[in-house]
Amino acid sequence: MRQAPSRADALSASPPGSTLGPTALTALTAVAPVSWGTTYLVTTEFLPPGHPLVSGVIRALPAGLILLAITRRLPHGKWLWRSLLLGTLNIGALFALLFVAAYRLPGGIAATLTAVLPLFVAGLAVLLLGEKPTRWLLGWGLVGVVGVGLIVLRGRLSFDLLGILAGIAAAGVMAGGIVLTKRWGRPEGAGAATIAGWQLTAGGLVLVPLALAFEELPSELDLRAIGGYAWLSVVGALLSFLIWFHGIGKLPVVAASFLALLSPTVATILGWLFLGESLTPWQGVGFVLALTAIAAAQLPPDVVRNLVRIPATTKGE
Repeated sequence: MRQAPSRADALSASPPGSTLGPTALTALTAVAPVSWGTTYLVTTEFLPPGHPLVSGVIRALPAGLILLAITRRLPHGKWLWRSLLLGTLNIGALFALLFVAAYRLPGGIAATLTAVLPLFVAGLAVLLLGEKPTRWLLGWGLVGVVGVGLIVLRGRLSFDLLGILAGIAAAGVMAGGIVLTKRWGRPEGAGAATIAGWQLTAGGLVLVPLALAFEELPSELDLRAIGGYAWLSVVGALLSFLIWFHGIGKLPVVAASFLALLSPTVATILGWLFLGESLTPWQGVGFVLALTAIAAAQLPPDVVRNLVRIPATTKGE
C-alpha cells in the first residue's frame, strides 16, 4: 500500500512547478559539505577532548529522533536492515572515524585523507552500479586530492597511525554509503527527511554501545561545549544530511562526491579567520585546484565530450 509522504518530506523536496535545475541543485547540495567543514574547528575549539564516540552519538541520535518524530514513519521490511547498514556507513562509522581523525591529526591532515572520497566512489560505482567513470572524472579526482593536500599540509606533519587509518577509513565508509544510497534509492513515498531520520537514528544507536564501552561521559559541559554540540547536531547532522540525501538521490553519484572536497577547504578558511592560521601561496594554488576539480566534475557529459572529444559511446557520468 502506498504511503503518502509526510509534511517534512514534502518540504525537503522542491515544490511542484519549481523543480531545481542541475546547477541550483548542486549548489544546494554543496551546503552539506560546507557545514561539515566546521566540524574540525568546533571539535578542537568547543568540545571537551577525548570523547569522539560520545560526540558522534550526540551529533547523530538527537537529530535522527527529531526527524523521526516529524515524519512519523519507521522503516520496515528490507529497509530495516538497509537503514541499519546505511546508517552505520553514512553516520555511525563515519562520525566515529572523523572524530578520531580530528582529535588525533592536527593541521587538517584528516581532511586531506578524506579527499580521496571521489576516487573511492568511482571504484565502487563500477562494482555496484555498473558505471564506468570517465578519465575526465578520475583525473580531476587526483587533482582534487593534490589541491586539498596543498591547502591543509603546511609542513608541520604529525603522523599518528591510528588517526591516518581513521581518516582513510572515513572516506571508504562514506563512499560505500553514497553508492549504496544511489543503488537502493528510497522506498515508495519516502523523502529525504524520512531517509535522513532513519539513518541518523540507526547510526547514533550503533555508536551508543561503543561509547559506553570505551569512553566516559564528559565530566562537565559549559555553554561553549553545549553550543558546539548543538551546532553539530542541528546544522552538521539534521539539516545537512536532509539536504545531502536529497541531492545525491538526483545528482550523478561520482560528480556529487566531489562536493565533499569543500569540507577541508572550508575548514582551512575557518582556521585562517578564527585561529590566526596563516595562508601560503601554495595554499592559494591548492584552493584553485580543489575548486576547479569540483567545478569540472559537475560539467554535463556532452560538454565534457566537446571539450576533450570523448566518444559519445563512453559510459560514465
